Amino acid sequence: MSRFSSVDLNIVVGAMQNDKLIRSRLKTPKAAAIAGIVFSALFIAAFSLLRIFVPSDPFESGEWLKANSNTIIFALNLIPFAGIAFLWFVGALRDRLGDLEDRFFSTVFLGSSLLFLATLFTSAAAIGAIILAFAADPGNLIDPAAFVSSTMRHPARIAVRTPWTTTEGS
Repeated sequence: MSRFSSVDLNIVVGAMQNDKLIRSRLKTPKAAAIAGIVFSALFIAAFSLLRIFVPSDPFESGEWLKANSNTIIFALNLIPFAGIAFLWFVGALRDRLGDLEDRFFSTVFLGSSLLFLATLFTSAAAIGAIILAFAADPGNLIDPAAFVSSTMRHPARIAVRTPWTTTEGS
């Protein structure tokens, strides 16, 4: 004779399936929280390093590139990992909202997330290109004053009246 009846067995199986559902639902908020924290930590670390080691004066001669290029490269290498953590955060958050999420909100949320990452990666690539150009030829630094002066007198600006051009446009 069996100790358990078929009704008891159905209750146990149903409880196990319910337990799996509850566990899977609990994983999503944890994943979103962890991904959000990882993104925040990496993002803050990368931009703190950039803020500390890159001077705020645009007319600085570029000597900071010689002294701090390895730290800046490290900070730039953190950005893709922060971006991946951000994508996990967005994915986990959207999974958590599920059917409750409005289609318009969902589209705007996903689009703005991808646009944020695109601008983040583009700016990191631009800064990385400057560092690589310096590493290739450190003796040939561009003088910021000459760059500003050359862009003010560019032929494409002749027809455009801006505060920094003369009345002749040259």
